[in-house]
Amino acid sequence: MTMPSGLSRPYDDGSSANLADILERVLDKGVVIAGDIRINLLDIELLTIKLRLVVASVDRAKEMGIDWWEQDPALSSSARHTELGRENEQLRRRIAELESSPEQTWQT
Repeated sequence: MTMPSGLSRPYDDGSSANLADILERVLDKGVVIAGDIRINLLDIELLTIKLRLVVASVDRAKEMGIDWWEQDPALSSSARHTELGRENEQLRRRIAELESSPEQTWQT
């Protein structure tokens, strides 16, 4: 639809479809934004901040080798169970070591 001046309307009926198409393409292909911030004083580097932002679908991220959320116990229940199992095994070994230690005399 055009306005009287001949310019197209800024928000026409197809804008949501266009936005959905753009979002689908971005998630399908993936977008990486990278930047570094360095603060120097008299040629001495005081601070370096490296920023990396990846916008992609989960499937696309896995194809790129990015799957950190699967290993993070705060984000993955399977990682949480793995971490708890590992901690449980360490505690069991420690208890077994303490119980079999000749220096310790356990009273019942």
